[in-house]
Amino acid sequence: MPLTEHLGELRKRIIFSLTALLVTFSLCFAYSEELFKFIMFPLRYELDFSVRKMYLYFAPKDKLQATKLVFLAPAEAFWMSIKVSLVAGLTLALPVIFYNFWKFVAPGLMPKEKRYAVPFIFATTILFLVGSLFCFFIVLPFALTFLLGYKTGDVLMPMLSVGQYVDFCLKFVLAFGAVFELPVLIFFLTRLGIVTTDTLARNRKYSILFAFILAAFLTPTPDAFNQTLMAIPMILLYEVGIWFSRLFAKRPDPEEKADE
Repeated sequence: MPLTEHLGELRKRIIFSLTALLVTFSLCFAYSEELFKFIMFPLRYELDFSVRKMYLYFAPKDKLQATKLVFLAPAEAFWMSIKVSLVAGLTLALPVIFYNFWKFVAPGLMPKEKRYAVPFIFATTILFLVGSLFCFFIVLPFALTFLLGYKTGDVLMPMLSVGQYVDFCLKFVLAFGAVFELPVLIFFLTRLGIVTTDTLARNRKYSILFAFILAAFLTPTPDAFNQTLMAIPMILLYEVGIWFSRLFAKRPDPEEKADE
């Protein structure tokens, strides 16, 4: 395809993706109040462990159950409603966005590689959702418990701005969602021949170090516990990416081997 046709195809895929995002955003904006109640979950609950009954459960934070978000500017609540609805709409529109991305790159792929369209859309969507939910229900409650309870005692009472709280939560939810796409990234890098699975396996120790360094920058708190909560999934996802890349590694074509 000439450059003009590539640009035309790119324009069409962007329009389709933005249309899907507009529809899902409108739907989420109609329920923005319920979304705000949902996003308060990490602030009011924390993951706890019952020693007697041996199970995990979400325990209410007594001091923060009555906490409400405040807004400090006339338009702050409105813009936060738009931001929360936009992120929620983006999450719902991910299958359509990933599908259009695949349709754009598909013409440059071999016929055998095009069969990965459905697995690609499914894997990228599921991994992003799993990473976002892991952050929202596991990491954020621990992080907020640490930050809002650090040397406050009975003297200080948190009064959180809706803008700062929403930005804090969405920033790390999106970061975890993106990090959980690591297996898909590794798979395509190996399929394109940029790296090999043997190279990735040999440099495993560097990937572990990089995971902890990256987690130190991305986690919302400076403590080692929350840093580990992000680093360990990254290490496991790195191994999953190597395993899948080996499982679906390119095998030599018998015809090409005969020609050689």
